[in-house]
Amino acid sequence: MVAKSEFTSIPRVTLNRVPSTARRLLLGIPAREAEFARRGFHCATSHTRCHLEESGRVFLHGYNSVVAAGSTTRLLDDLQNVSSEMRGFAFEGAAMALALFDLLTPWSRDRVANFLSGEGARHSYMIHVGMGWAFARLRRSVFPRIQRYDPVLRWLVIDGFGFHDGYFHWPKSVERKRVPRWCKGTARKVYDQGLGRSLWFIYGAEVEHIRAAIAGFPQPRRGDLWSGIGLAACYAGGVDAASLTSLRAAAGHCLPHVAQGAAFAAKARERAGTPARHSDLACRILCGLPASEAAAITDDALVDLPLNGEEEAFEIWRRRIRDTLVQSAALP
Repeated sequence: MVAKSEFTSIPRVTLNRVPSTARRLLLGIPAREAEFARRGFHCATSHTRCHLEESGRVFLHGYNSVVAAGSTTRLLDDLQNVSSEMRGFAFEGAAMALALFDLLTPWSRDRVANFLSGEGARHSYMIHVGMGWAFARLRRSVFPRIQRYDPVLRWLVIDGFGFHDGYFHWPKSVERKRVPRWCKGTARKVYDQGLGRSLWFIYGAEVEHIRAAIAGFPQPRRGDLWSGIGLAACYAGGVDAASLTSLRAAAGHCLPHVAQGAAFAAKARERAGTPARHSDLACRILCGLPASEAAAITDDALVDLPLNGEEEAFEIWRRRIRDTLVQSAALP
């Protein structure tokens, strides 16, 4: 893992004028960082481990492609060459690198915004999540820097922050249950959704280990952690129908949270045009609906969403999705 100090000590120069070799040395992350053995993750099934490790390697491919180029020039061709199933991870990694460049060069901070306004728009869910990795890597509070982005999707930056903390610092964030000081209210809930996603990787998608880990958290945090599990199970996949059925049972009264996370994943894939059979399977088991219908529920929940109320729009959106899933799919 690249240490924080290696990023924060970078001279204040225009990064795309730094030679590619120097950028890779300063900012590059080796592909081996996605290996479960390297991360200390547990996974008893080789197929699942290989599948989840591959998603990590593709993320790092997208990240390192931007680091090497220093810009988005020819980036889209590189990302589009990734398989449809894995392409979202490449865009997520690219977004992390672009966000790092924005944070490290405050006089030039439009890289992510420009990416989102162009071809990256289809992958907006994953790009916002990828931005969160950059804030987490530099240990920067996301406020007020994310205020310029979409009033709903910008909360996914915090989801990415939470995932990063679990993936790279699980002894601290999962075992000791530490949370950044700035992370309160809705931010804490979204952070926990991201942290929950990381549990899918940390425990190799093994249902009983995941259930036990979440049970060790305070009750108020469990629903959001389960929503992250649903999102990861649907988007990243790596397991069969039997495991998904066991996951549904293990969630218990938190099943609506799991279903909401799965619906998020279905929408992210639909918007990006990267459908996956495992995502549809997960939605049918966890939501009781095919992926297309689960994604449509997330769209319907955005209608007339209040953006300036006392409660953040993102949290209202999530609750609406859960309520609709309970009504339409007879979830408990």
